[in-house]
Amino acid sequence: MTRKADRDQIRRQNRSIVLQALRRNGPMARIDLGHMTRLSPATVTAITSDLLDQGLILSLESEEPKTHQARGRPRTLLKLNPDAVYTVGVRLSVNHIDMSLVNFAGEVTQDKRAYFDSETADAQSFPKTLVDAIRDFLQEAGVGPSRVREIGVAAQGVVETESGIVSWSPAFAGRKIPVVDPLRTAFGADCYISNDTNMITEALHWSDPNRYSGTFAVIMLDYGVGMGLYLNNQLFSGASGTAAEFGHANHIPGGALCRCGKRGCLEAYLSDYALVRAASHMPETTDPITIDAGVSGLARLIELASSGDDDARTAFHEAGRVLGYGLARVIAMIDPKRVVLTGAAMRAFSFMEKGMWEGLEEALVADLRNNFSLDVMPWNEDFIRSGLIAQSMERLDKDFLGTDSLPGERAASSGKKVSA
Repeated sequence: MTRKADRDQIRRQNRSIVLQALRRNGPMARIDLGHMTRLSPATVTAITSDLLDQGLILSLESEEPKTHQARGRPRTLLKLNPDAVYTVGVRLSVNHIDMSLVNFAGEVTQDKRAYFDSETADAQSFPKTLVDAIRDFLQEAGVGPSRVREIGVAAQGVVETESGIVSWSPAFAGRKIPVVDPLRTAFGADCYISNDTNMITEALHWSDPNRYSGTFAVIMLDYGVGMGLYLNNQLFSGASGTAAEFGHANHIPGGALCRCGKRGCLEAYLSDYALVRAASHMPETTDPITIDAGVSGLARLIELASSGDDDARTAFHEAGRVLGYGLARVIAMIDPKRVVLTGAAMRAFSFMEKGMWEGLEEALVADLRNNFSLDVMPWNEDFIRSGLIAQSMERLDKDFLGTDSLPGERAASSGKKVSA
């Protein structure tokens, strides 16, 4: 039994390698697939024959120009069948539901933004709002729910991947918002949910696995403060899925008021509202809801700092020191080879950098703080969508069996529970 399980695992892994190669590089001949994947000709032939039978790839004749000297038949190229299956990627943020329809080639064929009221959305009202938004989106795209294999959701805040709920988020007035179960019931598809910063981490690994692999951390400074962790080449989310909540680790007991309701969180010193609160000399107990921050508020603060405003520059410098203290904890605990900083606040990194290194030097001995590389990346919201797509394609490549396996049938026939 163990040997059979090992063989099945190896076959699933090799199948995934072949599909990923086609997705990254486009149509290829079998011999080229073998060279690229380093799989034997016999293995490539066996796997691609199965994939052709399952309708996951298509064959086409090469369009190489013919010459008088050319002999024999044109080379047969293999390509992914983009219409084999669809997935839906969803990003939940304050007042917004962003949806993308993705084909089996990993291409976004349609997207849409729907709006909802974050100030009233709770566990009773939001699931129906989400289901209706996705149903309308699919209808507009002309894709029936039966053609959707998976729905992947990325959300702000504290996300419990195992139970499929958003435990707390600035996007909702209430807590414990069920997401996975309502979607699975409504659409009969496999459903997954993750923290949005985890998806940024996944996107970086997908886009450049040589650079972003092994153990690395991503910290996002924006409307809040998030973290994604890759540990030993695996995205890490902990036992319940809420790991790496960097922003809600305590920095100063009884300190500044955080949007989560606690006092002293790192987010209460690093997020957009925290920066505006500090630069405006508001009391640390000022409720974040009352602070005019967001994209526009942060942009105004950066403009002030650029023009030499002392209050703005001091706010960014002190936030940098807090970031340095937080980084020290991460580096001491997991020893990452790389740390990535991203988010809208990175436009102000030049005002934060000196404070960050000061904080890191104060908080951590040189032997520990000199073993990592730092990447500062301009913010791109497509990171989150790219991560959802990468994660979804990886699951499909290993598990999806083509036209003979419709959404829900595989789990039902095997008795396997569809996890969140």
